[in-house]
Amino acid sequence: MLSPSDLKRGVIIEYDGAPCSVESVKVSSPTARGGNTITRVRLRNLRTKQKLDVSFRGNESFAEPAFEKRPCQLLYREQDMFHFMDQSNYEQFAIHEGELEWELKFLKDELEGIRALWADEELLGIELPTSVALNITETPPAIKGASATARTKRATLETGHVVNIPEHIAQGETVNVDTRTGEFLGRA
Repeated sequence: MLSPSDLKRGVIIEYDGAPCSVESVKVSSPTARGGNTITRVRLRNLRTKQKLDVSFRGNESFAEPAFEKRPCQLLYREQDMFHFMDQSNYEQFAIHEGELEWELKFLKDELEGIRALWADEELLGIELPTSVALNITETPPAIKGASATARTKRATLETGHVVNIPEHIAQGETVNVDTRTGEFLGRA
């Protein structure tokens, strides 16, 4: 069983009988004695793709849905479809880009470490690795000697995702990006 304090981006819970992925979490602490902490959560139903905004009190609990995580690899993108291969049985499946909102920022051909979420032989979605290595395609020139400062600049990655990076990193370098927050982690 999970409690509201266990909820963070990417966690999957069962809500109203359907598996739902947590997209965002905001916690409101009580201002008075005896007040309950309220956790406001944006959920995405993995079957219908509908988004729900829900509030939970600190004493509630949730069941984890019954699903299977199978390792898979992104093979290629064809127009608006992403083609994957299940690495356990080598079967291929495709997902429409409309079902992959957040994940689109990090998907590149032949990306490994992805897990497909299956329930009753129905594909619910994919789970990305916690970090991915992406090339910088566009950023202002590196500033020599800027490694001692904490200033950042914007960089566009090969997938189109934009992150803030330290000034001393140049275009063409590869960086690690956290897939849960979308933030720069370091050089790859």
